[in-house]
Amino acid sequence: MRFQRHILYLLIVFALSGVSFGQTVEMARPGDANRAHLDDLRVQGYEALYSLDYETANGKFNEMVRLFPDHPAGPQCLAATLWLQELNRSRHRQASLYSTESFSADEDKVDPRLKEQFRRWTQTATRLAEARLRRNPRDPEALYFLGVTEGLRAVFAAGVERRFRAALSHSSRAVDRHREVLRLDPSFHDAELSIGMHDFIVGSLPLPIKMLVSIGGVRGSKKRGVETLERVAREGRWARDSARLLLIDIYKREKRWTEAFAAARDLATKYPRNYLFQLQAADALIARAATLRRTKGAAPSAASADQDEAFRMFESLLQGKTTAGAGGRVVARDLIHFRYGEALLTAGLPERATDEFQAATRQTDSDPGLATMARLRAAQSMDLSGKRREALAEYRSVLERPKSDRSYEAAKRGLRKPYRITDQTPN
Repeated sequence: MRFQRHILYLLIVFALSGVSFGQTVEMARPGDANRAHLDDLRVQGYEALYSLDYETANGKFNEMVRLFPDHPAGPQCLAATLWLQELNRSRHRQASLYSTESFSADEDKVDPRLKEQFRRWTQTATRLAEARLRRNPRDPEALYFLGVTEGLRAVFAAGVERRFRAALSHSSRAVDRHREVLRLDPSFHDAELSIGMHDFIVGSLPLPIKMLVSIGGVRGSKKRGVETLERVAREGRWARDSARLLLIDIYKREKRWTEAFAAARDLATKYPRNYLFQLQAADALIARAATLRRTKGAAPSAASADQDEAFRMFESLLQGKTTAGAGGRVVARDLIHFRYGEALLTAGLPERATDEFQAATRQTDSDPGLATMARLRAAQSMDLSGKRREALAEYRSVLERPKSDRSYEAAKRGLRKPYRITDQTPN
């Protein structure tokens, strides 16, 4: 299971490496209006996608398919949009902010129509890229699109279909394609994204697994991988935001909270309609504050300052100042309340946390899975506040809801004995 989680993490970030604007190799010349228009549509589409405006993103990418039917960019972008939208839906349902925590529960099912649409777009992107390579086997851009499309297939096979062997095969081909790109054009920095992630993940594997894969010539280095991604974030042409997005996840795993906060804050500033980046920034501040409180000799005021800033960010999100989507409505208030509750629990404020978890369950559009977890966390917060009677009632309400494996067993344990902060909890 641990090995599969490592693999799934690797494959998810491979897919996210395809959710970038894509470096342009055949740069638009002064009279090349068609190429310039393709690039403009791609940039506009991904700006909408990063702002969680899926309708506009799909519109731009479908226009690419209509105007440039022989280019793989359109179908690849549409496949990436389908995946990212589904990933964010799963993050919402699992009350998660990070890719490693999504698609971890078997009960999280994907619409079969989405699967078929995803396969159709990836098949089209591959066919068009291969057609370009038949005309010019040394076309770096065609190789790049083959690589990112293989990355998308990899994470879909692992995260949705649970076919890990097939997923590893796709991911290996993705890295090979991007290494070919760099041999042809060392300045094509966007292709380094998946290679940097490959280095980091292989370098992060448990030693027995690392030794096993090294027999096949697979080697990596966490340090080199992070340095590569940081270089893409600084010097990449179109993949800078994707690199920052991946670095947030890595910095969190490495407990580098200051860097995680800085990367999330940069993306939140650039895409103010994407509340997920703001939640990630607040999450990093809360984690840094908790670390400071445990650090001998650290000034208490520093932890308090981080904590207060994070709380202000949550309050601002709930007031709707920065969560307006394309239609001007506030989005995912249930997730915002839930993550605020988690932050308050981390800060040692269980009574206030209870209020936020209960608020998450009262939202009219609350996701059923998230609402169940919110009831569980409310019960656990009540236990921590010494309100055992209220906690028991809330645990029973969890068991009365549609069964969720993540919450059901925890609720049963809560009925047997009061929850303590050392018990395993949802992240």
